[in-house]
Amino acid sequence: MKLHAWNDIPNEELNPVAKRRVLHADSITVARLFLAKGAVVPRHSHPNEQITMMESGKLRFIFDDSEVVVEGGQIVQIPGGEPHAVVALEDSLATDLFSPVREDWLRGDDAYLRGGGSK
Repeated sequence: MKLHAWNDIPNEELNPVAKRRVLHADSITVARLFLAKGAVVPRHSHPNEQITMMESGKLRFIFDDSEVVVEGGQIVQIPGGEPHAVVALEDSLATDLFSPVREDWLRGDDAYLRGGGSK
């Protein structure tokens, strides 16, 4: 058993409008993301299944054939391999769960998150 506190995990600035705290466990990655209004996560995909739990704010998830707006208290489930982009409609705080572990993040291969970050 391990106990973690979000405040003990370093806050990583991805770009001027996006920050995250990440915990990599044995078979899952958990990330707490802050996206300022107007932040954009460019279209990307990954083999990991993703669950995004909105704590506050509002995010638009854009898929190849649909869009969905997710607000505080809602959860979106994204299958592995599904291309998507995200636009922050408000300042937003979300917790993302990825299974299996985000090996690309461990390698530092997440340049799509580290660009300018806004429209």
